[in-house]
Amino acid sequence: MAIYTYGTIPAALDQPVRTYEIRQSMRDAALSTHPETSEPIRRVITGGLGFMSSGKGGASATPSSGHGCGAGCGCG
Repeated sequence: MAIYTYGTIPAALDQPVRTYEIRQSMRDAALSTHPETSEPIRRVITGGLGFMSSGKGGASATPSSGHGCGAGCGCG
């Protein structure tokens, strides 16, 4: 089971976005409503810095391109 972050979809601009961590199977579709409150929600895409490298020294958490996104996208 994975833990996904979801955020509410406010009806007005002055309403705050509340976030929830919800445990569900990776096979389950993303939720569109909170299971307990029925509020409209959407999955928040999150990620981290770090990847495996096969170069000398084995694993590395430092981007090889020298920029901050860590995705190896060539944006830096």
